[in-house]
Amino acid sequence: MENVKVVYWSGTGNTEAMAYYVAEGAKEGGAQAETISVESVDSAALLSDKCFALGCPSMGAEELEESTMEPFVAEIEGKVAGKQIVLFGSYGWGDGEWMRNWVERMEAAGATIIGGEGIIANASPDEDAIAQLKAAGKQLAAL
Repeated sequence: MENVKVVYWSGTGNTEAMAYYVAEGAKEGGAQAETISVESVDSAALLSDKCFALGCPSMGAEELEESTMEPFVAEIEGKVAGKQIVLFGSYGWGDGEWMRNWVERMEAAGATIIGGEGIIANASPDEDAIAQLKAAGKQLAAL
């Protein structure tokens, strides 16, 4: 993979930090990496790639952020078949239901989730989450 795109929405900065760790792992894996706020992403350009990463924290009753990320995910959902995707995000409550739902949704649309599940961190990413994020970035770089 020549250039890895890491698209995210972040309210407090925790998911943004996670995005940078995915990008760091991709760079360590030999790729160029681009972190992009979902408000600035070109969905057609993203979908031209065979793999990418998406990050969003848990919001409300364990849901994707409703005003920006959810509409973006709905827009690309029907076009992710055959793509390999890393999903990640932070949370402050709950048990990760939003991530399990997001993984199921993307898999139902035909995508493969790298690692088989999303990467979550309670508040800011700890050492374990950082290691998982970097490893996922390296996997993207290898594709």
